[in-house]
Amino acid sequence: MIVVTTENLVGYKVTEVKGQVFGVVVRSRGLGGNILAVLRSLIGGEIHEYTAMLEDSRKQALDRMIRNAAQMGANAIVMMRFDGSELGQSMTEVVAYGTAVIVEKL
Repeated sequence: MIVVTTENLVGYKVTEVKGQVFGVVVRSRGLGGNILAVLRSLIGGEIHEYTAMLEDSRKQALDRMIRNAAQMGANAIVMMRFDGSELGQSMTEVVAYGTAVIVEKL
C-alpha cells in the first residue's frame, strides 16, 4: 500500500477515489508509567515513556488506516495526516486519516 502526505504521486495516476479512510487508537499510560513521567517532568527533558507510547499509537493508527483502505479495495492513500488529542486527564487519542484511492503507474 502506498501512503503519502501529498495530493498526487509522481509517476502514478489516480483512477478512482474510494473515500475517506482512518485508523483510531486511544491509549492510557499505566500508573507506573505516569509516576515515572511525572518524576522526569520535574527534572526536564524528554519523557521517554510518553514518546514511546505516542510512537506506538501512531504506528497502530497507520496500520488500522491501511487495513481499512485495503478493505475498500484501494491500493494507495493520499493526503495522509495524523491528529491527536487528550481525552480526560489520562488518555490520548491518535488518528491517522487520508483518502483511499486506486492508482496506476503512468
